Amino acid sequence: MMEIVNIMKDLQKKLPHVEFLQSEPLSRHTFIKTGGNSDIFAIPSEIEELQVIVQYAAQHEIPLTILGKGTNVIIRDSGIRGIVISLEKFNKISVKDEEIYCGSGASIIDVSRAALDSQLSGLEFACGIPGTVGGALIMNAGAYGGEISEVLTHSTVITPSGEILTLGRDQFDFAYRNSVFAKKKYIIVDAKFKLVKGNPTAIKAKMDENTFLRESKQPLEYPSCGSVFKRPPNHYAGKLIQDSGLQGTRIGGAEVSTKHAGFIVNVDHATSSDYIQLIRHVQKTVKDKFGVDLETEVKIIGDE
Repeated sequence: MMEIVNIMKDLQKKLPHVEFLQSEPLSRHTFIKTGGNSDIFAIPSEIEELQVIVQYAAQHEIPLTILGKGTNVIIRDSGIRGIVISLEKFNKISVKDEEIYCGSGASIIDVSRAALDSQLSGLEFACGIPGTVGGALIMNAGAYGGEISEVLTHSTVITPSGEILTLGRDQFDFAYRNSVFAKKKYIIVDAKFKLVKGNPTAIKAKMDENTFLRESKQPLEYPSCGSVFKRPPNHYAGKLIQDSGLQGTRIGGAEVSTKHAGFIVNVDHATSSDYIQLIRHVQKTVKDKFGVDLETEVKIIGDE
């Protein structure tokens, strides 16, 4: 890989209006407040700028990582090599008739509130999902009986080589916590959701109910990366962990939540290494006790 200082100079020359940061602490950009530094941290605001960075990285074989709000990710303490792109400025939301258009960096919670404001039903389930639109699409995020696959109609993406594509419903290849976006490593630029007109009182009541359920069951008082494990077939990860007597188990500053066993929380200046060790301990314990393999829903990325 080229020298970081030379990559920075090249990119700043090509894109003078884009903010580029060197050795940016990624703990500032994750919900669990852990993670090492990035070599280069880029914050584009236009699709053309994003495309130039992607093409440059592909051309020079520079590792590229896309970061949304960092809600469902653990970045290792050694950080991330190459270029990390933040999509935080791709956050516009607009409503026309029964469709909502939004950038991939927009908060999915904000999109659900925009739907409520326009008396549109279909995104009530998303009112408590803390990530971005892009993250929600990649994972086919869902909660309380709804999921992204039911409402997404179009998405603009950039391929790893830098080509811009517009995808429609028949191309999303949605599955449980999976999608074409994940499989083909597409960089999501925007999304269009098709909703239906609804009763605003009923929409708000459903969102209030979902919010209450989330706040009463989840350990929102601590930083966390959300639900750590996927639901294994015929089981619930949280119940398996609870029945294994793991709640309250701590490694360093990371702890299996006493409020919801499916969460690992940062109770005392945890490192990513604390989190990863605790995840492995939970997986081994559940496997030994119940013979069930717990697969992580949270993404663990960065230098080993």
